[in-house]
Amino acid sequence: MIVTRFAPSPTGFLHLGHAYSAAFAWQKARHGGGKFLLRIEDIDPTRCRDEYITAIEEDLAWLGLAWERPVRLQSRHFGDYQAALDKLRGKNLLYPCFCSRKDIMAEIADSGHAPHPASQGPEGVVYPGICRHLSSAERERRMESGMPYCWRLDMERAMKSVGELNWLDEGRGAMAANPQDFGDIVLARKETPASYHLAVTVDDALQGVTCVTRGEDLLRATDVHRLLQALLELPAPFYHHHRLLTDVAGRRYAKRDKAMTLRALRENGASPSEVMNMVGGWPVFG
Repeated sequence: MIVTRFAPSPTGFLHLGHAYSAAFAWQKARHGGGKFLLRIEDIDPTRCRDEYITAIEEDLAWLGLAWERPVRLQSRHFGDYQAALDKLRGKNLLYPCFCSRKDIMAEIADSGHAPHPASQGPEGVVYPGICRHLSSAERERRMESGMPYCWRLDMERAMKSVGELNWLDEGRGAMAANPQDFGDIVLARKETPASYHLAVTVDDALQGVTCVTRGEDLLRATDVHRLLQALLELPAPFYHHHRLLTDVAGRRYAKRDKAMTLRALRENGASPSEVMNMVGGWPVFG
């Protein structure tokens, strides 16, 4: 049975892009006679608000979407992410990184004069590995001193443990996963117990999601998620990355576009059908 999900962060009101993405996942599940889940990605307490969680459910219901209950809130499942981190740590695949952004930028600036300057990855400059080779004693000393740190994945070691990886995208076919392009990604920080990459991978597995539908902007992120699935021995769903919606200027819709939020459109008298017409109509499958 197909199981899809829509997983917004409650940091603002939903906009037209969200409407299309939610409708895409909902229609995909309906077409396959499956289930549509709503997940709230509220793992960052500094940006997420309960009022937006309520607004998300109101807007989706107004569009005519229905989802399975209960809704999963990431903030109530930190233990699941900690268990995943512990498993990776047990495989000696994580290391603490004590670098500030300033430290990283200084290292990158210095590397400009070195034979092998820092490279660019899908999410920006690849971390140059400053803390990767610290001794166990030095890591322990810094942690005990109270220095802030995050947990990074040792990408080289991780790739050696899994070998070649692939994943399936419905619109593109079999895709080779190249997570090494991201470098040693951050999987957890003190203020956010799990990164986006780790949390969604764990959640999709625990919720039995079989088809991950999301925008094309997250296409490369799937490489990282496929790696984490392999490392954590989790099932690999198939994917369907849909087109991104843009405004008349060609810019992606964002929460800062107040006039294009579903809440504003609804308050100005728009109907659900008019909103869906604005995003090109309901997605059609089959």
